[in-house]
Amino acid sequence: MAPSAELWQSLAKSKRESINDAIPEAWRLSSIPSVEDQRDVTGDFIRKYLSQEEIEITEADAPEIIRLISKTKGQRKAETVVKAFCHRASIAHQLTNCLHEIFFDAALDAARELDEYFARNEAPKGPLHGLPVSLKDQFHVQGVETTMGYVGWIGTFEGKKGTSHEKIYESEMVRDLRKLGAVLYCKTSVPHTLMAGETVNNIIGYTTNPRNRNLTSGGSSGGEGALIGLRGSPVGFGTDIGGSIRIPAAFNGLYGLRPSAGRLPYQGMANSMDGQNSILSVVGPLAHSVATLRLMVKSLLTLEPWLRDPLVLEIPWREDREREILDLIAAKTTQTPKLAFGIMRHDQVVNPQPPIRRALDIVENVLKTLGHNVKAWKYDGGADLHKALGLSGEPIAPQVADLYGSEPAEEVGASEVAATNVAKREYQKEYLDYWNSTEALTGTGRPVDAFIMPCAPFPAVQKNTYYYIGYSTIINALDYTACTIPVMNVDRDVDVVDKDYEPLNEVDKRVADSCMTARELARLFGRIALMSIADNPSISDGAPVALQLVGRRLQEEKVLIMAEHIGKALSNLT
Repeated sequence: MAPSAELWQSLAKSKRESINDAIPEAWRLSSIPSVEDQRDVTGDFIRKYLSQEEIEITEADAPEIIRLISKTKGQRKAETVVKAFCHRASIAHQLTNCLHEIFFDAALDAARELDEYFARNEAPKGPLHGLPVSLKDQFHVQGVETTMGYVGWIGTFEGKKGTSHEKIYESEMVRDLRKLGAVLYCKTSVPHTLMAGETVNNIIGYTTNPRNRNLTSGGSSGGEGALIGLRGSPVGFGTDIGGSIRIPAAFNGLYGLRPSAGRLPYQGMANSMDGQNSILSVVGPLAHSVATLRLMVKSLLTLEPWLRDPLVLEIPWREDREREILDLIAAKTTQTPKLAFGIMRHDQVVNPQPPIRRALDIVENVLKTLGHNVKAWKYDGGADLHKALGLSGEPIAPQVADLYGSEPAEEVGASEVAATNVAKREYQKEYLDYWNSTEALTGTGRPVDAFIMPCAPFPAVQKNTYYYIGYSTIINALDYTACTIPVMNVDRDVDVVDKDYEPLNEVDKRVADSCMTARELARLFGRIALMSIADNPSISDGAPVALQLVGRRLQEEKVLIMAEHIGKALSNLT
């Protein structure tokens, strides 16, 4: 017999209250403004709750934070830095519902130990000495739960009781981060199942976008996106099986790295559909700069994670790959292009919305100005999820039900899985051949170095309207390395729909209609009844717009250098 609704609701309420109760009383907001009164809670709004010192600390980049703690004779104490981020993370959660677990006391104890270590040894413990790092709620951390948004996982280890792992077991990367000197202090929200472009579950509710709380923060690493977007964390780790790092990064104006499978350790993390190997989930960082992403990946690889995670490939950080790209960028020749990029404007299924198309134009023009060549780039039933939801009797969120349905579907057999894997391999080979064929087009003597494409056909969307995942999932199927690059913000006066807009199909129409304002709908379709609200600002006005830079498999070094190069050029435009 399924548990009653009263039971799961009581469990969820108790867990939700315990999260909020973990916020120190001095940091609790006396009132939270409505979305109507305060759409954007970034920048000056959140700063008013912080001291000047806290603002300076939390708005510094990770490399600068580490420099101040460990390379300037302890100019900043790790404890001071960690406390500042704990405070800002507390405010971020109250404004956006972005946290699942809060363990500030343990973090401050760890920070004090690092300060004592530094005082004794006059040297940092590791390359991440004193750096606060947030984690998506798939990482197991000693002393706290991992619910992954399931009510039925509360008080258990991945839905099971009496395993001896509860609040004791730690994921491999958690142990590695501690060895490197990082301080862990919170875990961030996810949609239950992880398989959604929005973050919502029955424990903490809906995670909103701090730049515009009418909109989603993305998913499934949406808590990371919102927290880092509000600078409640200098860097965090998410996971990506269909866009779950890149979508929240894009929607919150961040850089996010989706490495290829096998580059970073995933051992010991909770997951949905664990055991399916057709498309592997990968773990990667999100931050405000490429320098921070590079710092995290390089640091983790110094610990040789392939010795402890059987799926990690023995590939240390390769300085020569970085140097190869840097030398090409610095080349003085005007006879041949420096680098060659593809631009994928359309997947022939869903048309990118005006802000995305404008971002593609901006990046293409920037690449050409920099001396680079730009070419057109052409080219399960979820049974375990329903089982996990069934542990408590909680209902499945509509964002997830769109993908999996509200009841378990029939699982496919081994022969169908094998056929899918063969089709995937053939598709990967076809794409590889196409990529190699571009050598004849680039003028560099090499195939295209990387290509640019949307992460999604839209910027951050309203609740329950993330309708299409094709632009992100293709990269997972190919297992290419990808990094988001923030480009601009939506401008309601510039990013308007075309007068002669005609949907390509029903999915395209659904996406387009969800992104249009009342003013645009009235103008295009004569819906006079909507004119009464036509003067309201565009729902997505001011939302961040980002694209993804895609490289070949296991080319993290090259992709990060190119992303940093493009990002710096874009920042010079503003």
